[in-house]
Amino acid sequence: MGFGQGLSGLNAASQNLDVIGNNIANSGTVGFKSGNVSFADVYANSRVGLGVKVSGINQRFTVGNVATTGGEYDIAIDGAKGFFRLTDQAGGVFYSRNGEFLLDKDFFIVNQMGMRLTGYPAGSIGAAPVELAVPQGNIAPVATTTVGVTTNLNANATPIDPVGSPAVPETLGVLNFDDGTGAANHNFRQDAGGAIVFLDGAGATDTALNGTFTSGGDTFTVTNGVVTAGTFTPGTAYVAPVAAVAPKPFDATDRTTYTDQVPTTVYDSLGNAHEMVQYFVKRPSAAGESVYDVYYTLDGNAMTVGTAADDHATLTFNASGALQTTPPNYTVNFGNPGGTTSPADPLAITVGYTGVTQFGSDFSPKLTPNGYASGEFLGIEIAADGSVTAQYSNGQNQVVGVIALANFNNVQGLQPVGNNAWQETNASGQPLLGQPGTNSLSSLVGQSLEQSNVNLSNELVNMIIAQRTYQANTQTIKTQDEVLQVLLNI
Repeated sequence: MGFGQGLSGLNAASQNLDVIGNNIANSGTVGFKSGNVSFADVYANSRVGLGVKVSGINQRFTVGNVATTGGEYDIAIDGAKGFFRLTDQAGGVFYSRNGEFLLDKDFFIVNQMGMRLTGYPAGSIGAAPVELAVPQGNIAPVATTTVGVTTNLNANATPIDPVGSPAVPETLGVLNFDDGTGAANHNFRQDAGGAIVFLDGAGATDTALNGTFTSGGDTFTVTNGVVTAGTFTPGTAYVAPVAAVAPKPFDATDRTTYTDQVPTTVYDSLGNAHEMVQYFVKRPSAAGESVYDVYYTLDGNAMTVGTAADDHATLTFNASGALQTTPPNYTVNFGNPGGTTSPADPLAITVGYTGVTQFGSDFSPKLTPNGYASGEFLGIEIAADGSVTAQYSNGQNQVVGVIALANFNNVQGLQPVGNNAWQETNASGQPLLGQPGTNSLSSLVGQSLEQSNVNLSNELVNMIIAQRTYQANTQTIKTQDEVLQVLLNI
């Protein structure tokens, strides 16, 4: 036995204690991966070993616990596969599991060392990675161009006659001259006071006649049976036509001229809100079909339909309640909805009726318009797939980029460079980039951080073992010294 074995044991145990101490020191470091010392024995030509050596110091890339922080730009990688890709000001590329990010003065997403997080531009997954930034400005307004309508028009609704239909007679009164057994026994007479009265059956009381009648150019007015204008000639027959009522035209202010109506908010090119109302008017049915006319107003003013500038659209249904109109949409127009106060581009809105039916149930409208007003930036949301979505006060969301994750064929080949970062080497291989949650890459958790994967209990036990190993090797050296001292004393 020589001093070499003991010295090698001291060196190995010392390095092991260094690694254990580093693990314990970084037990609170976000995204830290603990180290582990591997040992190998040393042999010469003889069977007696020459001691021990450190064959390598590996990192355990196991997953740490994911803890919710509430930080808007905190991001955790929820799984073992994947690293954030970062760039520094010199263009160097680094990889990290630490997701403590914030915004710098130029609105780039950076870590605590100022390295910028990279990813894909919105809508360009798979393109060359770029440094991700979050615009802080307002989102511009978008004018409404489409409105989808899903509803049922009640098949049991009463039709409304259109203008131009035959007039409907007004019924002034009905006399039934039939007692079922004999003579009707109805009499008209002029009483002593000049009043025209009629009696219904024997012993009936007199009933006065009222009204204005025109016949053959003669007009008679009867008030309580007394002719107050015009003169009857005894024995002359007078026939008075009954007045007729013409159908009313559609009037948005007259509830009797439409069957149902539904409002929706639309936006012009400046983001100003306007109320567009659709009025559904059921028309009398032809054989085997049913028809609804649809009128439109914007802020109470009539809109035109199609290039011919019609005043209404028409929806036709078959006997099964299915829409027969082809195509099932109409374009309604309104010029400069803002007027001289807030002039905007003319509105041209395509209203789609694909989801409209006519069954025997209530009117149940659901409208899905596009377009919106301008909105102020409120913050961001990180999705599991890496999408960075900006949120605005008008309820709109906009993806501004997608975080890219990198993985390596040999993560043990990565070179630690401090500051919770690694760099690629020949041993690690080139990075394999992709969107989180794809190609076996882990997904992300927003407003969360991955904690260190150091197990303090295990590390304390390992430290005790390493300490005992160190002490034992000092005892080996001490024993060798005592043996040499015996030889010197011979």
